Amino acid sequence: MSATSHSTTMNIAVSNHNQPFGALLGHAPSGVAIYSSNYATVDPKDYPDDSSYRSYLGREYMGYKWQCVEFARRFLYLNYGVVFTDVGMAYEIFSLRFLREVVTEKILPLQAFANGSKKAPIAGALLIWGEGGIFKRTGHVAIITEVLSDKIRIAEQNVSDIRLPAGQQWTRELPMIVTDEGYQLKDTFDGTTILGWMIQTDDTTYSLPQPLTPPKYLAIHSDTVARHGQFDHDWLNEKDPLEHAYVIDNGHNVNHDDPYRYFTISESARQELIRATNELHLMYLHATDKVLKDDNLLRYFNIPDILWPRLRLSWQQRRYQMVTGRLDFCMSERGLKVYEYNADSASCHTETGLILGKWAAQAGLTEGADPGDGLLDSLANCWKHTEAKPFVHIMQDHDTEEDYHAQFMQRALSKAGFQSKILHGLERLKWDKQGQLIDDEGRIVNCVWKTWAWETVLEQLRDESEAQIAGVPIRTGHPDEQVRLMDVLLRPEVSVFEPLWTAIPSNKAILPVLWSLFPNHRYLLEASFELNDDLIKKGYAVKPIAGRCGYNVQLIGHQQQELDKTNGRFAGQENIYQELCCLPKVADRYVQICTFTVGGHYGGTCLRSDKSLVIKGESDMQPLRVLDDDAFA
Repeated sequence: MSATSHSTTMNIAVSNHNQPFGALLGHAPSGVAIYSSNYATVDPKDYPDDSSYRSYLGREYMGYKWQCVEFARRFLYLNYGVVFTDVGMAYEIFSLRFLREVVTEKILPLQAFANGSKKAPIAGALLIWGEGGIFKRTGHVAIITEVLSDKIRIAEQNVSDIRLPAGQQWTRELPMIVTDEGYQLKDTFDGTTILGWMIQTDDTTYSLPQPLTPPKYLAIHSDTVARHGQFDHDWLNEKDPLEHAYVIDNGHNVNHDDPYRYFTISESARQELIRATNELHLMYLHATDKVLKDDNLLRYFNIPDILWPRLRLSWQQRRYQMVTGRLDFCMSERGLKVYEYNADSASCHTETGLILGKWAAQAGLTEGADPGDGLLDSLANCWKHTEAKPFVHIMQDHDTEEDYHAQFMQRALSKAGFQSKILHGLERLKWDKQGQLIDDEGRIVNCVWKTWAWETVLEQLRDESEAQIAGVPIRTGHPDEQVRLMDVLLRPEVSVFEPLWTAIPSNKAILPVLWSLFPNHRYLLEASFELNDDLIKKGYAVKPIAGRCGYNVQLIGHQQQELDKTNGRFAGQENIYQELCCLPKVADRYVQICTFTVGGHYGGTCLRSDKSLVIKGESDMQPLRVLDDDAFA
């Protein structure tokens, strides 16, 4: 993928004095650097791949070099310690309504004011352009640096590549007309539209409500490709080890009903899913911080007390080291609601990032976009910015689904420049004479990516919780002693992905905490530790706090009738109660939308289906395409 494919505004050649890519053009107030985004001068040796264009300050992602969004986020971060969440295009910032305070993880309100509003623009505010003119497709964002009586001054990137005059801390002046009706800004370019400005404040006077996606665009449709016998024979490449592992578990299939069927969502729905994914990830992290500061809340999570200091240390030291998770949604004309966040050991990456793209090619389907395209690259980019060791041991159970899941992550690690080795089970791990953990080739194990859930480790720890031992009961040492999972994943010198703290947002006990922090949030369902009259009236789902794969879930309708029930190994867990929100039924299947986070940002979308109301581990993956709104409607 070329660097220009990420550009959030069109680069404008102003004169022959354009500076090369990355050259310092000048400074905005407080000394925030403004860089040239002259992509025509990029040396591929300096920027060999997509990840080399990603800009970071410490662990905080700023955006793609050197675009308008990157500058705006960097300016807010350096001056105010806040950032807005990731967006695909600059104009999408105008639909956001919160900022994140980096140090405290607080979520702060962000208000949008339309151009022409009675709310005056202020220095430090974001100025947002819509699509159009030189900002076609992308929109634009700048920082207002000064507000004068009849004009404003702004600082921005990716408009001009000319150096600023010495001492000038702004890139353009925009005329402002002030009347009794409000403040109207004019652009210096023809054909562009200034949407308005955004200010971090609690005051909603004159502010715009957050835009809502029209219900018709949140529907899910089904369709079929023309049948020409494309799937009457084997179509995956079994010479590829990853595809071969997939075939062993699934055959040459992506679903069990109709190999020619696929589902579609609108581009507006995808944009809503992107917003929801990015916002909910931050909300879950905010709730995690709340839990880890409150013993009374943490007790609901059924995590042995002896592990609490480790949990808090993991959160303190490795908050930004989560690679990937999966959010499960109910999406229909009724709206978009999240069920839960699989922040620890999520699956479905292989199907989304590889197999369903292969299905579309085999089917001859070219209509629409693949919402999983780019997931592998996103994972590779994320790994490059982790603190993983150069060699990563990939640990998985003896499970055919985990076989291809592990290989897909190994492919991402290889793409990121890491060496790795897949370990099936624990049999190839042992202790050396010094009590160090090594693999069957004598290599020390100090960095792990795992398919095992942290709950498996917690189960082992609970079994030994009665032993009177100072500290976590981890074995270290005798060559004849068997290595247990907890001996690896809780070993202090082993860096584990996903980090231990992800056991908190993955636990469904987080859902009532989320609801208490963000009551009536448009993406949340009411949730409680106790069954209350409100949930009884609405209908509710009973979920075990550490359940997985849809096991031990019970759905109760508003008339107290049982709508569905699943069995499994989590019957002994404590339960939470979540407002009933049944999946939509499309083409005789109940369908669930899932999105992936990668490095805390949206990474892709997939769709799963089942003939029952509860999506389970064995439920089908389904081909999914994104259509532009006109084609979808």
